[in-house]
Amino acid sequence: MGWFDFIRAPGGGGVETLEIPLFPLNTVLFPGGVQPLKVFEQRYLDMTAACLKDNTPFGICLIDAGAEVGEAAVPHTVGTLASIANWEMEQLGILMLDAIGGRRFRILDHEVGGDKLLRATVELLAEPDVPLPQNRERLLPLLQRVVGDLGPARMPEPHRYDDAGWVGYRLTEVLPIQNLAKQKLLELDDPLARLEILETFLDQRKLLG
Repeated sequence: MGWFDFIRAPGGGGVETLEIPLFPLNTVLFPGGVQPLKVFEQRYLDMTAACLKDNTPFGICLIDAGAEVGEAAVPHTVGTLASIANWEMEQLGILMLDAIGGRRFRILDHEVGGDKLLRATVELLAEPDVPLPQNRERLLPLLQRVVGDLGPARMPEPHRYDDAGWVGYRLTEVLPIQNLAKQKLLELDDPLARLEILETFLDQRKLLG
C-alpha cells in the first residue's frame, strides 16, 4: 500500500477501528505530511521493526502531559496514522526514518504495556473530499512557494492544490504557531472551517497578496 492510500477513507459506512501502537511526540503530524524521526528507545525500535515487518501503521499524537522519553506520556486523543516511508541505521541502535501521515484517528481506549509502549484502540476519522473553493484560491501562491522551497522530500507528490483538506494541512504544518494551535486545527472535521481560520491568520500578518 502506498503512502497516499492511508489518507483517504475507503468506501462504505460504519465505524472503522484499529489496534495500533502510539508514538507520542512534541509535534503534530498531519495527513499527507512527512515527519523525520530519530528512534533510539528500545520500545520504539521494537515498534518500528514490527511495523516494517508487517507493513502496518503506528499512531503519532501530540503529548498532552509528560515527555517523549522515559515514562509513557499522556497523548491528545486525536492523532494521525503514520507509515514508514524510508529508514536507515547508520549508527547501531539509532534508527532514522520518515513517517508519512495517513488518516486521522480518535483514541477510544489505551493502555501502557510492560515495555512502557502505549497501545490503543482508535476510531478512524473521515477525510471528506472537498474541492478548494474559488474564494480561497488566494492561499495558493503562498503555499506553492513553500512547496517549492521545501522540495519533494518534505512536500511529496501528489500536490493536491484543488483539495481543501490537503491545502489546509500543508499550510498548518508550516505555520510558526504553537503545537496546541496546530492540534486544534488537526481536530477540525471541516476542511473549509480550517481554511477560514488560516486565511484570517495569514491576512492579519499581511502574508497574502
